[in-house]
Amino acid sequence: MVHSVTNCISTKKNIAEELISCKELLKMLALDIGKREDGRDFKKFNEVVGFCEQILRIVETYPQNKELVFLDCSCGKSYLSFALNNILSKQYFFKTFFYGVDINPVLLEKCEQIRDGLGFKNMQFIRAKIIDVFPEKPVDMVIALHACDTATDETIAKGIKLGAKYIIVVPCCENQIRSRLKKGHPLIELTEFGLLRYRFADILTTALRSKFLVGAGYSVKLVEVASPKYTPKNLMIIARKKKGNKKLSMDGYDKLDKMFHTKFVLKDYFHEANMTLTNYLYSEES
Repeated sequence: MVHSVTNCISTKKNIAEELISCKELLKMLALDIGKREDGRDFKKFNEVVGFCEQILRIVETYPQNKELVFLDCSCGKSYLSFALNNILSKQYFFKTFFYGVDINPVLLEKCEQIRDGLGFKNMQFIRAKIIDVFPEKPVDMVIALHACDTATDETIAKGIKLGAKYIIVVPCCENQIRSRLKKGHPLIELTEFGLLRYRFADILTTALRSKFLVGAGYSVKLVEVASPKYTPKNLMIIARKKKGNKKLSMDGYDKLDKMFHTKFVLKDYFHEANMTLTNYLYSEES
């Protein structure tokens, strides 16, 4: 089935139907979605579908003759990149290129086998830490689906450093903040209960990441990528780089960080950028 992106926003249902029709893709990814709706594969499939939906809403504004370059961080088995590649390249005829980065050599070798089996020549997999990757092509979108703990922060930092137009992440665990909301923390009366500590850490971590992106010159919105019945980790951060010269401020992030005594990790990736300055000039070439 061939589609035109113009004036067409694909729904989750349409995307799911398109991916289900690609039996070779599902077979290569070893995704068995036909057994149980509460099974792991079915849940993963719905997360990928929800992520693809948001990407398609964004690329509607892109000319189809422009190459779209993705950096998939902590890519793992690269379900997301393979699904996006199939939809954008084969269904909508976009020219695309995908970088996948992970530190697990076994998973990357498997990704290369799947890539070759599907005949995707527009994919490269790199074994490295996210922050240490320097793609040859200019990256349009930095993406991550459930990159564990601080890998999401590395993804955000890398996207900012690369000047990516979009940084889109669905975070996973928030161990960094959750581990600090225990004995000795000013909020211990609130967070001594495990479930409350867990949920509060989710909210606070997402707020810190969002405020950091705003301070770095991005407009940010939060959406649900999938129904909570498929995953409790369903919050997506969509950050779009603002155009033009902007005076930026990390005041909002700094206040939040100080208020909750988090000593959050994101600034650690920017020693050379001196992002502790209240204001500095930022420009985008576009």
